[in-house]
Amino acid sequence: MNLKDQKAAYRIYLFLGALFITSLVVSNLIFQKFFAWQPFGEATLFGAPLFVLSVGILPYPITFLITDLISEIFGQKKANQVVTAGIFASFFSMGIILLANIAPAAADSPVNDAVFSTVFALSPIAVLASMMAYLAAQYIDIAIYHFWKRLTRGRHLWLRNNFSTFSSQVVDTFTVVFLLCVFGVLPWTSFYGLIVSGVVFKVMVAALDTPLLYLFVYLLRKRFGLAAGEEIRMAF
Repeated sequence: MNLKDQKAAYRIYLFLGALFITSLVVSNLIFQKFFAWQPFGEATLFGAPLFVLSVGILPYPITFLITDLISEIFGQKKANQVVTAGIFASFFSMGIILLANIAPAAADSPVNDAVFSTVFALSPIAVLASMMAYLAAQYIDIAIYHFWKRLTRGRHLWLRNNFSTFSSQVVDTFTVVFLLCVFGVLPWTSFYGLIVSGVVFKVMVAALDTPLLYLFVYLLRKRFGLAAGEEIRMAF
């Protein structure tokens, strides 16, 4: 690959990384709001309502689509680098928010301390649980993706996309809900309902992103002249 194509590939990688990190940080900022998603009508499990989800779940499918795309085109190492950068960005943003929460609001501030704390003063335990779950799920997603890629010799993109995402989403949902219940952020009565709701929603959305992955992979392979299963080896 010539230098011009190397630079173009690097710009695309940076753009994908920016989308990934933005989606991740935003999900941590908005997760305190919940919404009712009821595709099968009102349902309960062990007395807990099903399909009541945090809006923080909405950007998560984007992050898994992006890591699968980076894995396919740029390789496992570059995908792991983006995940690590996302963790750093998340903790850094939480630090800024905590500092902003400490600073007292001016008398004429349009947002007072109480409103700011309600919206942005996130529970450190909730953030930690979310980050631990995310870290485990993303690295598992990338590892499983490349396991199937090697096993199928670069064929059957749909197989590695869905197997890796489904597995990692189960790990992510179970880990974060379990830790939030253990630390008392959520009641145990909500445990099963949140697990089932989160997994069903994430799996459905993950299945829907497969055509998008095929489209983006096709466009990038055509742009850089890549064979099926071939990855870009960037020099920087």
